Amino acid sequence: MVEDAVEAIGFGKFQWKLSVLTGLAWMADAMEMMILSILAPQLHCEWRLPSWQVALLTSVVFVGMMSSSTLWGNISDQYGRKTGLKISVLWTLYYGILSAFAPVYSWILVLRGLVGFGIGGVPQSVTLYAEFLPMKARAKCILLIEVFWAIGTVFEVVLAVFVMPSLGWRWLLILSAVPLLLFAVLCFWLPESARYDVLSGNQEKAIATLKRIATENGAPMPLGKLIISRQEDRGKMRDLFTPHFRWTTLLLWFIWFSNAFSYYGLVLLTTELFQAGDVCSISSWKKAVEAKCSLACEYLSEEDYMDLLWTTLSEFPGVLVTLWIIDRLGRKKTMALCFVIFSLCSLLLFICVGRNMLTLLLFIARAFISGGFQAAYVYTPEVYPTATRALGLGTCSGMARVGALITPFIAQVMLESSVYLTLVVYSGCCLLAALASCFLPIETKGRGLQESSHREWGQEMVGRGTHGTGVARSNSGSQE
Repeated sequence: MVEDAVEAIGFGKFQWKLSVLTGLAWMADAMEMMILSILAPQLHCEWRLPSWQVALLTSVVFVGMMSSSTLWGNISDQYGRKTGLKISVLWTLYYGILSAFAPVYSWILVLRGLVGFGIGGVPQSVTLYAEFLPMKARAKCILLIEVFWAIGTVFEVVLAVFVMPSLGWRWLLILSAVPLLLFAVLCFWLPESARYDVLSGNQEKAIATLKRIATENGAPMPLGKLIISRQEDRGKMRDLFTPHFRWTTLLLWFIWFSNAFSYYGLVLLTTELFQAGDVCSISSWKKAVEAKCSLACEYLSEEDYMDLLWTTLSEFPGVLVTLWIIDRLGRKKTMALCFVIFSLCSLLLFICVGRNMLTLLLFIARAFISGGFQAAYVYTPEVYPTATRALGLGTCSGMARVGALITPFIAQVMLESSVYLTLVVYSGCCLLAALASCFLPIETKGRGLQESSHREWGQEMVGRGTHGTGVARSNSGSQE
């Protein structure tokens, strides 16, 4: 099976190249997301936009991502991982550069929405990446891709510091598309997933891909004949709700929703709390702000950029902690732990702490919620079979965007009436998500990726020690 071949060839030069390429896609995604927090105040001032139009500029990107995530997953399952990824990257690149030439607000609103539509396909790079990774390296590698996300956000802030004062926001949009352009050029080196090729009946192409990986890694190609999985309908929504996966799908949707809801909520809360000084004085600060004209605006200062930079840097320790515990505790317990620590930090904000303590609590909370997000990115491609893996990840990503869409109404609107109620909503949501993580039926730690949805979960890994029985058993499975 492809799983046997990937395990036998091991981790090498090919996977290192693939890591950098997948990382570039994540870096580009992060930069397009980070631009929102820099572009909004700039256009608010330059085009004299009311605050609801500024908020709509952020929301439209999430609407685009939410509406397209499932579609990109479907394309990747039906026509191949590489095809889906290539189209989504070229789409994002085209509309990303085009939005720099937007003459009026309505144009930039439509174009940023189309950019969001393209970004919805970027998570499919994780599907392709996971399918080429040996079991032992999978969790560590997918987690280390988060480093590229953090690098992307830091790079965007640094780029803004140099570009915004002299060249302005249009040049920032053009220069932010550079990682996407690099990925689009290098994308043609990418092979199609061997697992996908086998499932779609293209056995020769799968063998050629595996031989190429073996050559690049300097490892011998395993002997024997490649077993063809039973060809089946790919990318069908109903497969996510078979009795075997129903609970997993519903619980994962809630986990992904909670991750994005809390992560982006915390990003918005951070600026609100920093500007107020602490939790206790936020109500009086809000009243003072409301007294000003609604069109009053302030350009981002150097101090604001530094605050953005510091909160972003918290993602690095988050990755390191998750990296250390994910193979020790397992995927489910890691997600649960990250949610619990986030909830605890949110509740500790009830105490009237000073600026330094506030920064520390927000730093820890962001580190763990970003770690929990990455643990979900490890677990989701591992739990679904090849036939529905991209669709499973796509629908989960879509649910995350729903959370990101709702969160401004809690972090900004509800905050005006009650800061404590806002904190209760976030900590309560994450406690429920911690419970959902514990109730997930399948733990994927130390298991192979499932090839066919017609086999019992994890059967591919049965008999690995005695190779003969493993192949015989798999063979009988594929002829059902």
